[in-house]
Amino acid sequence: MNPESYTTMAEVRAGVDEIDRQLVALLDQRFAHMRAAARIKPERGAVRDEARKAEVIENARAEAERLGAPADVIADLWERLVEASIAYEMIEFDRLRA
Repeated sequence: MNPESYTTMAEVRAGVDEIDRQLVALLDQRFAHMRAAARIKPERGAVRDEARKAEVIENARAEAERLGAPADVIADLWERLVEASIAYEMIEFDRLRA
């Protein structure tokens, strides 16, 4: 996939669809890590870690800047991703201890 060589919208769409498949697979792996965290953390209060949240978002912003990607957009996406991950981890934490 090389977007610079695309000449049709069909190529663009196929490229986007492939990237989306890859992103979903990576998100699945990320959420597997959240399940592991829910299993390992000793108490529910440990699930939300604001310092770690800020670090993860800043890491994503820095990587976006390094790549020349829109850092503010990436940081906003990561804010949402981290909050969704925390919510998921809470559910998993409760499920494992029910």
